[in-house]
Amino acid sequence: MTTMTDAALAEFKMPDVGEGLTEAEILKWYVQPGDVVTDGQVVCEVETAKAAVELPIPFNGVVQELRFPEGTTVDVGQVIIAVDVAGGSGSADAAPAPVSVSVPEPTGPEPEPEAEPKGRQPVLVGYGVSEASTKRRPRKGDVVAAPAAVTEPAPEPQAPAKGNGRPLAKPPVRKLAKDLGVDLASLTPSGPDGIITREDVHAAVAPAPEPTVTPAQALLLSPEPVAVAPAAEPAVVQDGVRETRIPVKGVRKATAAAMIGSAFTAPHVTEFVTVDVTRTMKLVEELKADKEMQGLRVNPLLLIAKALLVAIKRNPEISASWDEAAQEIVRKHYVNLGIAAATPRGLIVPNIKDAHAKTLPELASALGELVATAREGKTSPGAMQGGTVTITNVGVFGVDTGTPILNPGESAILAVGAIKLQPWVHKGKVKPRQVTTLALSFDHRLVDGELGSKVLADVAAILEQPKRLITWA
Repeated sequence: MTTMTDAALAEFKMPDVGEGLTEAEILKWYVQPGDVVTDGQVVCEVETAKAAVELPIPFNGVVQELRFPEGTTVDVGQVIIAVDVAGGSGSADAAPAPVSVSVPEPTGPEPEPEAEPKGRQPVLVGYGVSEASTKRRPRKGDVVAAPAAVTEPAPEPQAPAKGNGRPLAKPPVRKLAKDLGVDLASLTPSGPDGIITREDVHAAVAPAPEPTVTPAQALLLSPEPVAVAPAAEPAVVQDGVRETRIPVKGVRKATAAAMIGSAFTAPHVTEFVTVDVTRTMKLVEELKADKEMQGLRVNPLLLIAKALLVAIKRNPEISASWDEAAQEIVRKHYVNLGIAAATPRGLIVPNIKDAHAKTLPELASALGELVATAREGKTSPGAMQGGTVTITNVGVFGVDTGTPILNPGESAILAVGAIKLQPWVHKGKVKPRQVTTLALSFDHRLVDGELGSKVLADVAAILEQPKRLITWA
């Protein structure tokens, strides 16, 4: 999204890099004032409630001004960078006038940007530009850009779009409305500047208020430890302090909201099974030496994913979703297999599209790409939408198993525990065997005890006798 303020200066606005997002945090600038940029060059990385995304600039020129520093949360539609397109002939010899980032003196203490943990690597546990802009109330401590040499008048706040327009709501609220079958266009927004809130959605389906969730409950419901920030701005960290307050934002904030929504919407049931996976571990080693699997990611998770896909093929009713508005169960004749991944910015669940139709080498390739993209922090919003069933591998942390919470809109999630050498009765004798515990959580509106048990039992049977991957596939 760009604006031409005169014959030479072009302004690039924060685009909506996802479906109906209202803001994004600038994580990193890749250019500085005076740099020459070309059409399609990535100038910055931003984080939305869904993912970290790189933004390419749509014209050539010389950077004149960066309107916001790193760590600032910017509304969609706000100008983030100004470029002198007259001076952008592509010559690096151009000598633009000295310019700098416009940052006014703060009137109060600024919140510290969330620090990236040093040395931490994400662990597998599993652009289209919108022309619509949105506004929110300024937050205390927000950095506001100084007026540029040429500015455009600030648009008047508009009422939420009606008819052909798109109702304003943040992604977690849209997801909640979808899960509850609520049409956002039919709601009267109560949020600032016409934004629909979670309370508006809950009020549409029930007269009772949304259950109150304490910070302690939020921690228990979250798939990984989440620091719950109070309403007050965070205190500055100093030597010797006993507590550190970390703002909950971006992916981590969206995850917490989604998990709470899931826990209070879908009735969860969890079943467990402990299984001897010695033969599966031997097969993993054999596949690593197979020429057809060279260069591919081969590990126990690959065979567990394949086992789950075969179990779903044998019990297709489990691949479904709940349509609250129509009071219907929507059977899905495909599997978009989600793999939960813990990253420094929080838990994300990208999924492998149409995983059910992939061969073992194709599944290994897709899994490798998914993991590499997550590690680089480049997972796109589209890669995290449309999932049907998820795997979360808590075993990489040495955990035996857990009771996973469903990814909103999905029917089931399989938790895989640590694989350990344990004494096991095998062929009538106690022997050391490779053993793990699986836990399957499912939506009891969609999946009854019999169906859930069949799926979990099939996964266990395949991992115990992996030749069933051939006979049952």
